[in-house]
Amino acid sequence: MTETLINYIETVAAYAPVWGFFIILFFMTVESSFIPFPSEVVMIPAGFLAAHGKLSFGSPGLDAAVAIFSGILGSLAGAFVNYYLSLWLGRGFLYKYGKYFFLKPAALERAEEVFRTYGAGATFVCRLLPAIRQLISIPAGLARMNLFSFTLWTGLGAGIWVTILTLVGFGIGHSTKDMTYREIVHRGTDIVGQNLIWIVIGCAVFFVAYILIQNRIMKRQKPEKAAETA
Repeated sequence: MTETLINYIETVAAYAPVWGFFIILFFMTVESSFIPFPSEVVMIPAGFLAAHGKLSFGSPGLDAAVAIFSGILGSLAGAFVNYYLSLWLGRGFLYKYGKYFFLKPAALERAEEVFRTYGAGATFVCRLLPAIRQLISIPAGLARMNLFSFTLWTGLGAGIWVTILTLVGFGIGHSTKDMTYREIVHRGTDIVGQNLIWIVIGCAVFFVAYILIQNRIMKRQKPEKAAETA
């Protein structure tokens, strides 16, 4: 499937100088919804093209920044599709008919299990993990997760992932002038894969630290409020 997507998106990439950011937005929206395909085939080449000034603005730094913004926006849009569809359709419908829309019951059950165990942390860290990246928005919708929290943690997770992929492509573009689309994707994917464990660990540590700090602040606020009402 990846190779087929590479061939297809490579053809579309010919329009990158004019429509590059809209192309990124569209494909990242699709990627983040219930139609699974690797975001590496979009964001790594986007970073490569940005490094060579071949996106809309012709400025490497600006093109990379707008590519990242477009990727994050697309990721959030796709996540909202999953969130609201699951909220609207319900668990019964998804488990019964999801298999006809790339949503196998086993995958849905696994996503729900992860969400029940880790809650908001799952929508953050799982944005960095293959296979479950798209699905984690579904149990969030089924559980009616607070929309602000969902947007915040999904945006942060997607932002880190999109930024990493874009910077990897940007780095490859700086060191190499001529590569085929397929070579860019595979080389970038290898680089990310070799360092993925450290990326996930770093994000998990960040989330745990945030929760600990938040809990400490909340504990301090409770005695203060109690003193004010006394």
